[in-house]
Amino acid sequence: MKERVGVGVSYDLGFREVVVLKRKIQLYYLNGMVDDPNIIQLLKILIEINDNEVDKKKVYEIVENRLVNESVEVIKTMDEAVDQMLSGLIVIFIDGEKSAFVVDVRSYPGRQPEEPDTERVVRGARDGYTENIVINTSLTRRRIRDERLRNEMLSVGERSKTDVCVSYIQDVANDDLVKLIKDKIRAIEIDGLTMTDKALEEFMVERGWNPFPLVRYTERPDVAANHLFEGHVIVTVDTSPSIIIFPATFFDHLEHAEEYRQTPGVGTFIRWVRFFAVMCSLFLLPLWLLFVIDPSLLPKELSFIGPNETGNIPIVIQILMADIGVEFLRMAAIHTPTPLATALGLIAAVLIGQIAVDVGMFSPEVILYVSVSTIGSYVTPSYELSVANKILKLFLVLMTAFFGVVGFTIGFTLIIFFLANLKSLKTPYLWPFLPFNAMGMLHFIFRIPVPYSNVRPSIVHPKDNYRQPTKKS
Repeated sequence: MKERVGVGVSYDLGFREVVVLKRKIQLYYLNGMVDDPNIIQLLKILIEINDNEVDKKKVYEIVENRLVNESVEVIKTMDEAVDQMLSGLIVIFIDGEKSAFVVDVRSYPGRQPEEPDTERVVRGARDGYTENIVINTSLTRRRIRDERLRNEMLSVGERSKTDVCVSYIQDVANDDLVKLIKDKIRAIEIDGLTMTDKALEEFMVERGWNPFPLVRYTERPDVAANHLFEGHVIVTVDTSPSIIIFPATFFDHLEHAEEYRQTPGVGTFIRWVRFFAVMCSLFLLPLWLLFVIDPSLLPKELSFIGPNETGNIPIVIQILMADIGVEFLRMAAIHTPTPLATALGLIAAVLIGQIAVDVGMFSPEVILYVSVSTIGSYVTPSYELSVANKILKLFLVLMTAFFGVVGFTIGFTLIIFFLANLKSLKTPYLWPFLPFNAMGMLHFIFRIPVPYSNVRPSIVHPKDNYRQPTKKS
């Protein structure tokens, strides 16, 4: 243990040796991952053996019987001992024995479940995933008390040995999908997953330079549980509060838990408004630029669209500068302490924006449409999708600026072709639009009442297509 993990060198590696019935017993553990009362209790139990037992030949059996814990495992190799100890478990060696005991009394440091900042709802659960994988699987299990829910633990990283949990409902999830995900995780060869779930995703999904998210992230246990019922597979990575949902389509990223916390009519209205906002974030600026370049495309009733004052800088440059300026503000807000964030927003809105218009750098209409487009990107439920849409928006703006109507048409067509060609773990990215599925499209356009939403999405090829479970024998 001194050679393998540096006992006596690393201050956080705890070690204690006691003598029980004239046999040496050693305990190894990590400070910070094991509570002191648990160590003291184990030592007290071991020392008391000297007062209550006399059979020196059965030390191994006596110690095994005295380890009062719900999780005690026998291991036979040093590799297992090192891995388990570095995971926060207590390893107990007995002199002269070829196996050791592992006692699970982990107590990882971390925060308590709280509502995620990016997935807030007006009415609904306020708990969210944390950086502790044990707590995260418990939050999911609390919502799915099904004997067929499986949580399989894997380890990734030659040095980090990060815990990764693959969760699925055995009689719902497709076996090939589960096997594909587990095989991809086992095939990962890397020192460690320092960026946790994001690094894992890049190994599992071959995206190249594609900006669009091919998996869905969520920090809400109710969202993850709903996807498990549909036949999806979720992957939990230790030290990350985000759960990865496999597979995910473009339209999965447009759904939000708030829609299911309201009545079907209100949920449908919210969904339509959100979808309209996402479309504005992507197409509003290119369309407005197109009408500025060629006002003849507008009917007389909409002839007011377009800048009355063009300013001193070309419109397309104004759009690019304003859009990049919004990115500056977003990045600054992330790195600005919370008490100063409000002041930063006031400075940006009142001083910078107004002065830029007054000096003729920007026209008021550019500020207006860039602001509406930015709001639409913030309305997008998926942060990853909003960033990808912003890149496509800039691409459309440039195509429109250089080639006018032809550029806008070609750019829009290329985007559709690009998205239609994407796959997320062999799943078409634009399903249910391409390939078209009437039932799936209906469930996307409308928030169907729960009693009538009894068919699982066919795109995940579930074993059981209907949500009503079979009766137990």
